[in-house]
Amino acid sequence: MIFQDLTPELTPELIELLAPAKNLSCGIAAVNHGADAVYIGGPLFSARAAATNSLADIERLVAHAHTFRAKVYVALNTLLEDDELDRAVALCHQLYELGADALIIQDVGLLECDLPPIPLHASTQMNNRTVEKVRFLEQVGFAQVVLARELNLAEIRAIRNATMVPLEFFVHGALCVAYSGQCFFSEVMADRSANRGQCAQFCRHSFDLRDLEGRLVAADRFLLSLQDLDLSAHLAALIDAGICSFKIEGRLKDENYVKNVTAAYRLALDAILEARTDLAPASSGRCRFGFTPDPSRSFSRGATDFFVTGHSGAVAETRTPKSMGKHIGRVVAIGPKTFTLCGEEPVNNGDGLCFFTRDQTLVGLRVNRAEGRIIHAKDDIIALGLTVATDIFRNVDVAFNKLLERSSQCRTIALSMTLGEHDGGLQLTLLDEDNIRSTTTVVVAREEATRAGSIVSLAQRQLSKSGGTIFSVRDVVVTLPPDLFVAASVFNDLRRRAFAAHQAVRLASFPRDIRPFVPTEVPWPAATVDYRDQITNSRALAFYRRHGVTAIDPSRLRAGTVEECALMTSRYCLRRQLGLCGGRHGGQPSADPLVLADRTGSYLVRFDCDRCEMTVTKKEKK
Repeated sequence: MIFQDLTPELTPELIELLAPAKNLSCGIAAVNHGADAVYIGGPLFSARAAATNSLADIERLVAHAHTFRAKVYVALNTLLEDDELDRAVALCHQLYELGADALIIQDVGLLECDLPPIPLHASTQMNNRTVEKVRFLEQVGFAQVVLARELNLAEIRAIRNATMVPLEFFVHGALCVAYSGQCFFSEVMADRSANRGQCAQFCRHSFDLRDLEGRLVAADRFLLSLQDLDLSAHLAALIDAGICSFKIEGRLKDENYVKNVTAAYRLALDAILEARTDLAPASSGRCRFGFTPDPSRSFSRGATDFFVTGHSGAVAETRTPKSMGKHIGRVVAIGPKTFTLCGEEPVNNGDGLCFFTRDQTLVGLRVNRAEGRIIHAKDDIIALGLTVATDIFRNVDVAFNKLLERSSQCRTIALSMTLGEHDGGLQLTLLDEDNIRSTTTVVVAREEATRAGSIVSLAQRQLSKSGGTIFSVRDVVVTLPPDLFVAASVFNDLRRRAFAAHQAVRLASFPRDIRPFVPTEVPWPAATVDYRDQITNSRALAFYRRHGVTAIDPSRLRAGTVEECALMTSRYCLRRQLGLCGGRHGGQPSADPLVLADRTGSYLVRFDCDRCEMTVTKKEKK
């Protein structure tokens, strides 16, 4: 008896690598170096006010990305005032018309407006860290939710088990010390809201820390400045926990950073995808890099995987908020203007190095000349505070940056060619890895070859040349008569026309996600709202009323008008960072609360050990 396997073939889950773009060139670089999607700010209302882009540039990025079946998400993720809503809605329609694939939003007031049928992604600024919140966002109609950076694998898994909405998660780059969207330092203390793209970065200030009796706990340290996220070792675990979109932070970073970090995560994800038939990349093409990606060679404050793993210990780099780069060795000998390093990492003329002095101050120097492991510096390094046994870091890597600057079109789409005769000319058919087909014909006067049979090899040789294009040719099948003569220039022209035509066909056939937003009345998972729910316009108020919130106190909707407001709520804990945690993480207990002070004032730090959270409030003057 013959048994037929009737098990349905499962569609692989699409895994998305999402890269940042400060501008058009960064966005193109991200796509060329393997991004399945790019997120970029538009001309207005982006949470990175210093990274705005014209509609024309976004349209050019969309065309380039769509050729690879990659997507472009536009960050429109600031809070809006009433007089800004009409402009924001008009911008949404413009972005939809030029082909953007999704809008990343924070302000729910937009959901009470007439939006185009474009997918909406819930920004991490919406404080998406509980099952209840993510389930609500899914039921409201969001197409993707960007989870809070502070979640661990078990929490992500719980959200995945309770929802079906695609989950996006940051895996690399700068960490906010507060839960995203829950930092009101800038708004209250500097009258510039981080939730409106104007973060004053209080977390990168130097602070003193004291107990309530005034005893010094830590002096002149960057106590709220976290290391940078690096979850490259946890991608498979994150996939299994439910993440399908892996996000790189960096809409203020330069093009070399985008190339390097995107390439690193492309290789890491590809290794996972190649081993698993249940997964597939979310876009097309394959990448080959002329450099070895290494994120530690780009902007880096040191790397941490603290939150996702739940490891105990330090997560902040309290000595400096600046980039240290890669550790390259330790000083073994020293002179007035030279020092010798152990290790094997090459050092080049012009490199930027840095080190910490005995008082833990970061000092930088430029390499004047490198002779192997002997480094000649421009300045008196002893006067700078360099000593034997000092660790040396490199934060400007001249040779590596040159490699990145030369790196351009690393990504290609594989295709096959079939060449034959057609109506007094030649017909070239292209079929690519996505089964997209195009046909290009040229008229050619028939001539007999002086040497029969040479046309096949000539055609294959000329048509296979794809350098400088987005295509790589797998094979060329030629069905021309052996006695036919065609000049090499004809094949070259046909190839160029065919590539251009095929690229246009790919762009025209991009499968767009048309998703009208349909208002619902799903209950908000709380009895009321306050400043932490980020309500800055009447449409946002209407949204919460639609979803069942009736008791709304207008005096509690702005952080600056709430006397006891939390300037910052964080899963990062100063007591744990300094080894003073008396809770479940061990160590010796310290006074609770503590007092942070910098040039702007004094702040009270309270600790909730049951929730393992820390809040910072303004300390009233006595």
